[in-house]
Amino acid sequence: MTTRDIQLAEQLSATTLLRFATAGSVDDGKSTLVGRLLHDSKSILTDQLEAVERVSASRGQEAPDLALLTDGLRAEREQGITIDVAYRYFATPRRRFILADTPGHVQYTRNMVTGASTAELAVVLVDARNGVVEQTRRHAAVAALLRVPHVVLAVNKMDLVDYAEPVFAAIAEEFTAYAASLGVPEITAIPISALAGDNVVDPSANMDWYGGPTVLEHLETVPVSHDLTGCHARLPVQYVIRPQTAEHPDYRGYAGQIAAGTFRVGEQVTVLPAGHTSKITGIDLLGESVDIAWTPQSVTLLLEDDIDISRGDLIVPSGDAPATTQDVEATVCHVADQPLAVGQRVLLKHTTRTVKAIVKEIPSRLTLDDLSQHPNPGQLVANDIGRVKIRTAEPLALDSYADSRRTGSFLLIDPADGTTLAAGMAGDSFTATAEAVHVTDDEGWDF
Repeated sequence: MTTRDIQLAEQLSATTLLRFATAGSVDDGKSTLVGRLLHDSKSILTDQLEAVERVSASRGQEAPDLALLTDGLRAEREQGITIDVAYRYFATPRRRFILADTPGHVQYTRNMVTGASTAELAVVLVDARNGVVEQTRRHAAVAALLRVPHVVLAVNKMDLVDYAEPVFAAIAEEFTAYAASLGVPEITAIPISALAGDNVVDPSANMDWYGGPTVLEHLETVPVSHDLTGCHARLPVQYVIRPQTAEHPDYRGYAGQIAAGTFRVGEQVTVLPAGHTSKITGIDLLGESVDIAWTPQSVTLLLEDDIDISRGDLIVPSGDAPATTQDVEATVCHVADQPLAVGQRVLLKHTTRTVKAIVKEIPSRLTLDDLSQHPNPGQLVANDIGRVKIRTAEPLALDSYADSRRTGSFLLIDPADGTTLAAGMAGDSFTATAEAVHVTDDEGWDF
């Protein structure tokens, strides 16, 4: 395979699949928009549509309630709201999609973190009658923190404001200014009516003043190109393969999914956090030997030297190794019902590595109304976004989240019951010291 073939394959894999998430306040019409997308793009089965029509008719509704296509939980259907993240898979001739329909209620903002964490695009809905509200700002902030590269503002229910252009223009201007202040790189505003189908799949005859794309057209054409060969190459080791059979008596391979970048046979690599170096002598992919592999392929690397490598280690190019540290400063979105407090013992899961840690400091909590920082809150509660400083028992090799969403992210976990406490995004400010500071707590967590 030539370099050109590899580049074409990478471009194809990057542009034919779009992961996107929807978000917005309660009753802004997220599930209806998703249902309209699925219905009008002919991406639902006949029996699914018939089931929705039956339920809608039993409620006395004349037209099928397309929101039922995504609101699958009984509580969601009874209350008419989205509670859990609903994933849907559909395709058009131009692109394949993985869609995460996330809740709008403030109580479930944490679910948006789950849905948008891997998204390349976020659709933020706004009710044209209400404009930009606090939950809209919250979702824009989460999208910015998660480094979602594309944001679509869908101003919904335009039919209820007589398709008035000034209403749309005012909302678009306010949201764009706010999102730009958060650092969102690209914002596209589209006026729609999810219930009537205006500008969702087909252009609206009621808004001839709008000359931009429909929602589906934008989803099909938005550039989602990642220079995979230019990313920091990272392979978190998931499993060490030692068959020790007559056929493979000396085989020792290090298996895992490439988180970013490209690995080549003959390349000098470093194993972190220990810092051992070696050379790649072989790459096994789907039972065959290859000379090159890239994200997100699952591979087995063979190294020149027999060195101590186990699950949780990170294999990186020797010339592009991240610094290791036991002091992590990051932004976290708190997702658990119980608070996260200073001094709390947690587990920190980064790629395939999980280590003990202590929350040393919570410097600030973000106030979404004016983007100000509330200093030293002492703790974070459900749906809070704040800065934390964490001391880990063992060194970690984290990238900045701005450089890599895969290897710059982590989870904080309750060691008592395994509950996920917070989703973290490592910042640029790490304190890497030559000598580790020795910390001992009264329950034996010695590091």
